[in-house]
Amino acid sequence: MFHLDLSFFNWDVISGYVLKGFYFTLFLTVVATVGGIFFGTLLALMQLSRRWWLHWPAVVYVNGMRAMPFVMVILGFFVVIPFLIGRPIGAERSAVITFVAFESAYFSEIRRAGIQSIPRGQGHAGQALGMSYGQNMRLVVLPQAFRNMLPVLLTQIIILLQDTSLVYAIGAYDILTGFETAGKNYGRVPEAYLMAAVVYFVICYGLSHGVRRLHRKIAIIR
Repeated sequence: MFHLDLSFFNWDVISGYVLKGFYFTLFLTVVATVGGIFFGTLLALMQLSRRWWLHWPAVVYVNGMRAMPFVMVILGFFVVIPFLIGRPIGAERSAVITFVAFESAYFSEIRRAGIQSIPRGQGHAGQALGMSYGQNMRLVVLPQAFRNMLPVLLTQIIILLQDTSLVYAIGAYDILTGFETAGKNYGRVPEAYLMAAVVYFVICYGLSHGVRRLHRKIAIIR
């Protein structure tokens, strides 16, 4: 008969296993967010460009990435990158590269929608003041676009945090791996998975609640 032993829920017992995974999950989330926003902004500007040699490669990359299941991308990068460079790079490093490459496509669409939400008159006003295209984007369009897309951007970061559990497929040591390792070592695998689910729920629910409050404040400002 199946039985849950709640005595396993002892932080002193499992913290040594979980904290290592938590640090990597946090590191992966931060790096993928920063890298994804940076490269996503470049991809968004390329998609909005009138030059076909900038526009079409960005469109193909973004649509191609978004059309594939993330776990297939993770497994694909884990196999392909070592093959291309001729040496293994490790599960953690492969996960970082994969997340930045994949999230760039999603952040690109968010950035593009944010840029297109700004009235064209704002850009024309900047041009009338003698600003170059780069100055206009950096000083006029992008700051306003960032405020408009902030709730969606933060929601995508929460999804990114949830997706970090997929690195389990290539053996990277994240939160889920930490709980599983503790569960196997203490013979409490079901309890370990249950506790991992609770931790993910608490973190993501708290962040989602913060995003909703921020969205209401931005709506009031508008």
